[in-house]
Amino acid sequence: MCYISQKMCNFAPSMMRYLGELISLGVAMSWTVAALASEVGSRRLGVLVMNVWRMALALLLSALLMWAVLGAPYPVYAGGAAWAWLLASGVVGYFFGDWCLFNSYLTIGSRMGQLFMTLAPMFTALSAWVMLGQRLSWTALLAMGVTLLGIAISVLGRNEEHHVALNLPLKGVLFGIGAGLGQGVGLVLSKLGLDCYEQDVPAEVLTAVEGYLPFGSNMIRCVAGLLCFSMWLLLSGHGSRMRESLKERRGLLAMVVAVFSGPFIGVGFSLMAVQYTAAGIASTIMAMTPIIILLPSKWLFGQPITVRAVVGAVISVVGVSLFFLL
Repeated sequence: MCYISQKMCNFAPSMMRYLGELISLGVAMSWTVAALASEVGSRRLGVLVMNVWRMALALLLSALLMWAVLGAPYPVYAGGAAWAWLLASGVVGYFFGDWCLFNSYLTIGSRMGQLFMTLAPMFTALSAWVMLGQRLSWTALLAMGVTLLGIAISVLGRNEEHHVALNLPLKGVLFGIGAGLGQGVGLVLSKLGLDCYEQDVPAEVLTAVEGYLPFGSNMIRCVAGLLCFSMWLLLSGHGSRMRESLKERRGLLAMVVAVFSGPFIGVGFSLMAVQYTAAGIASTIMAMTPIIILLPSKWLFGQPITVRAVVGAVISVVGVSLFFLL
């Protein structure tokens, strides 16, 4: 018994030493659960209904969090410029990006949809180059090339005439690219909004609330996403589907799981991970979702695991890691 206790005591410090890495791995698993649940929810509820419920719940959780930590259920210090940039980020990231992402889940599955999300750092770097004037280094260009190579290995093959051809529907590929584009451009717009938000906070309280500014920013983005998805649902004449969705309990359960494991737990713990380890290491581990999702997608949806799929996913994740580690 003493021997076991001694082993546990020796094991605990080593666990604490790698706490950031363990949290990052948990985030990657959490985002895997979110992707799988989103695919299930989208198939049962439809993309628009799924995202209206998803944005509404995420907005409610964000409001409760802001109320608990800041005493008001909204970002009290955010000014007009911060709201403008963050609303734009919500339109691009949550509305356009997530609409493409969820449609990619329906067309090519969550496994391939997450693979295309490895394009997000590439689009982030390109957007920062265009909008912020940041320099595109040779390491960033190398990372882009490796990421694209991994995706190409996964989605390209040969047809009967031995010509290079897509193994996936073109529509699904375009949705995947759109998802990565929305995520990348939305992130740069979020940075512009967050910078304005931080400048709006009085200096005497900035230290106390600085850690909660990303959650307030995300709340504003959720407002944009909810408004856009709701308006599209109503204008398309499918508003009655919201009432009908209340009968679809499995779809609603999948939506709740997707929200908690993605925007709520995933985002929260991703912020925690970088407090305990280097941001590059944390980002690399959290980018492993395309690899982690391979086995669950086979169990849940019967999607075969091929050598090409594994190699492509690994190379894409290596490409993402180069953005953060070089």
